[in-house]
Amino acid sequence: MAQKPSIPKGTRDFSPSEVAKRNFIMQTIREQFEKFGFQPIETPSFENSETLMGKYGDEGDRLIFKILNSGDFLKKANQEAFNQKDSLKITSSISEKALRYDLTVPFARYVVQHRNELEFPFKRYQIQPVWRADRPQKGRFREFFQCDADVVGSDSLWQEVEFVQLYDAVFSSLGLKGVTIKMNNRKVLSGFAEVIGESDKLIDFTVALDKLDKIGEDGVKKEMQEKGISSEAIEKIQRVFDLHGSFLEKIEVLKDILATSEIGKKGIEELEFINNALAELGLYEANLDLDVTLARGLNYYTGAIFEVSAPKGVAMGSIGGGGRYDDLTGIFGMSGVSGVGISFGLDRIYLVLEELDLFPETVAGNVRALFINFGNKESLYCLKAIKALRAGGIAAELYPEEAKMKKQMNHANKREIPFVVLAGTKEIEDGQFTLKDMTSGEQSTVNLQELKDKIGS
Repeated sequence: MAQKPSIPKGTRDFSPSEVAKRNFIMQTIREQFEKFGFQPIETPSFENSETLMGKYGDEGDRLIFKILNSGDFLKKANQEAFNQKDSLKITSSISEKALRYDLTVPFARYVVQHRNELEFPFKRYQIQPVWRADRPQKGRFREFFQCDADVVGSDSLWQEVEFVQLYDAVFSSLGLKGVTIKMNNRKVLSGFAEVIGESDKLIDFTVALDKLDKIGEDGVKKEMQEKGISSEAIEKIQRVFDLHGSFLEKIEVLKDILATSEIGKKGIEELEFINNALAELGLYEANLDLDVTLARGLNYYTGAIFEVSAPKGVAMGSIGGGGRYDDLTGIFGMSGVSGVGISFGLDRIYLVLEELDLFPETVAGNVRALFINFGNKESLYCLKAIKALRAGGIAAELYPEEAKMKKQMNHANKREIPFVVLAGTKEIEDGQFTLKDMTSGEQSTVNLQELKDKIGS
């Protein structure tokens, strides 16, 4: 009995209409990337394991897909670990490569490898798939595309200002109104840890705080206590849990909370600079909000942190995120190179646009006209017209078989092709065509130029 075909959990097949919609999103993002001066690069789908491991924190490391070594990989396995069935210890000896987890760390590797060829500041964009061994759920997949833009070689806060504008430009171009660009700063988070006397537990503190919207205030405090942070320490930043109001109002509260922390005050200054600049420049559709619980568990952010949420009423995780990393290339031996970058979550953006019915009707459409096949003579006449249409940028095709008219018409309807063209003996003699609008049912007799004009309009 034949095996029933299937695909791995967390992956998907895409139909022609879905691919067309995904391409629409990617093209919109790509156009804005290039307007803002970013240049395209691509990196391999898999990297050496040592390139990726240890760059995303413990949670990230567990989600990296490892690739088994070629050939008889067990011959070179750590035999002691193998005999003890210690999967963690044996992994490094049987797997030297891994699928990329994101595009940022491979980009840092690229910069270091090609540093002598690049002009800094270097602005790059990258649109490629990544893989994570995550638990699949709505909006979360094991294989998905990221659309990244980064600048390395500049520590200017004008870069952060431009990235907020870039987010706003992309989502405005997609017709997605009401997105919220949440912002925070890791220096502010470091300030919190300093103020409560728990600087050595910064990562534990930020990872717990980042879960506020998921597990609530009590859940966050419980997790912090489980990590060894005392109730007295947590009480010192109680106002963080109740913070509300405008961006500037939140800034004023932070100034009071972090009055004794130099690094915290530096973070506040950076947030103020970015907010003041954007208040002058204005945004098209997006809202800018200060979210001090925004931590993002990645180890490499050192300054600004971004996260974009869908419009209110749409149940979806973040549709974009990023931040400032002051020395990411240092992990590959190139110190002192500051960078900042953002990412767009293509798959989640797709789901949001679908839910809000924001895809233009023309996106899914491809072929504008189907020519009916009445036989070899008629088909050759039609193919000459099809060649002319294609040369003018109009997608058209001939039904490949001499089938019943009803079958050919049904084919056009099922594929949502807007026009059908018929050419029999009479049309060929007159050098004309019968054009049928499949939406209105209206028919007209046209010459080739009129055919181009009507189908192409």
